Amino acid sequence: MKPRDRILDAAMSVFRRHGFRRSSIEHAAEAAGLTRQALYHHFESREALFRAVIERLHERALAAEIAAANAEERAGSGLAAILVAGITARLRQFIASFDGSPHIEELFSEHLLQARDLYQKYAGLYAAHGAATIERVCRKQRLALAGGMTPQKLAQCVEMAINGAKSAHPGMQPADAFVGDLTIMVRMLVAGAVARSPKPPSARSAAKKTVPKKSVPKRSGGRK
Repeated sequence: MKPRDRILDAAMSVFRRHGFRRSSIEHAAEAAGLTRQALYHHFESREALFRAVIERLHERALAAEIAAANAEERAGSGLAAILVAGITARLRQFIASFDGSPHIEELFSEHLLQARDLYQKYAGLYAAHGAATIERVCRKQRLALAGGMTPQKLAQCVEMAINGAKSAHPGMQPADAFVGDLTIMVRMLVAGAVARSPKPPSARSAAKKTVPKKSVPKRSGGRK
């Protein structure tokens, strides 16, 4: 294991145990088996260490979302199931990282205070991945978005649903209730935003419409 990864693992353990405010560089150094000066060689402050922990968590969450969504797409699932699988994998990665900590709400609030720029960066990446998934699946499955709706707007609505669910479940707890409510919201969003495109006419029906009928000359009814 690389020294940086070992430090971040130790720091995550410390933040889970003490929360952000009561944690220190000394705590993290001891947990990593380093001196304080050795840890300062990698991170200049507790805040920088916390930001690195949060950034790695976002990277892992995004990777989990992409993998889960791609697997569901390869299985031939519908758009709602694909989005739900990806989002659930992302959020469960976050939940598992802080699960069992008595400071989970503090850690999530400090995440926004100490690393707001990272939060905004990854919020954009999550939305971009969602929009790309929506556009690709709609094209493959011949789905049409409702008037005025775009893949980008639908992805933004999904992210808003996540934030709404978080307000009802601080710290994303209890986890099952949080994920369950969010799943319902995402499925309702997709159901209201997506409709199946009409099937293109078959070659036979198209030929019937385009090939003119042969005209039959009228026979004279008079006698010679």
